[in-house]
Amino acid sequence: MTRVGKLAELLITDLGISCPSDLDVEAIAYDSGVSVIYEALTGCEATLVGYGDRAIATINPSGNRGRERFSIAHEVGHWNLHRGRSFQCRVDDQSANIYSDRVFESEADNFAAHLLMPGILFNPMIKQLGKPNFKQLKEVATQFDTSLTATALRLANINTLPIIVACYDSNGYRWSIKANDVPKRWFLKKKLDEDTFTFDLLNKGKECLHLGKQSADAWFEGDDAANYEVHEQCISLYADQVLVLLYLDAEMF
Repeated sequence: MTRVGKLAELLITDLGISCPSDLDVEAIAYDSGVSVIYEALTGCEATLVGYGDRAIATINPSGNRGRERFSIAHEVGHWNLHRGRSFQCRVDDQSANIYSDRVFESEADNFAAHLLMPGILFNPMIKQLGKPNFKQLKEVATQFDTSLTATALRLANINTLPIIVACYDSNGYRWSIKANDVPKRWFLKKKLDEDTFTFDLLNKGKECLHLGKQSADAWFEGDDAANYEVHEQCISLYADQVLVLLYLDAEMF
């Protein structure tokens, strides 16, 4: 676990939280010195302004409780990690943070993921599922009151399964997160292959309800990709974006 993750989970341990329903993020924020207010914002999802030992996090009401909770946890991360600065953030979107220093934003995202889905609670739940699909991840997201995107990213980051989580739209690749043990040589294609379920969802509206087998060369650039298989599932997000879950063949490691 990273230093950032340990810091976030220490807050959970110190508060004696032992089940997902106790993860009251507003209360956790207040205990850390951050008061949360909800107010319409333009151009960002959340802001943080602090003075002395107190700060105010302003959260854009979105109607998506998981997104709002991640916004709060993200700003608590900034307060604990980067005190003395002000932030305007686009959270829960790997490609959209507008603050110039992406290192700070990545750290705040990492902090938020550990705060809302601490390993002591999240990892045992995932272990029980074996090879979770999006239906099961939605159920986990409901338990932790997080978005499906944040939950899928957390799944990749705990590095217990051979997965890649990615996002594509009609123009192609947007972003991806690999489990740490996935070899670096497996580069995702920037343009969607017509043989992928993700292409069918984006271009034909054909839903992908289960993990399905694909030849790995539909997804990866490597010359030997055709020798392997992956399991793929995809689901529509918003603004013509699709979230992709890929399980790699063990031989690809």
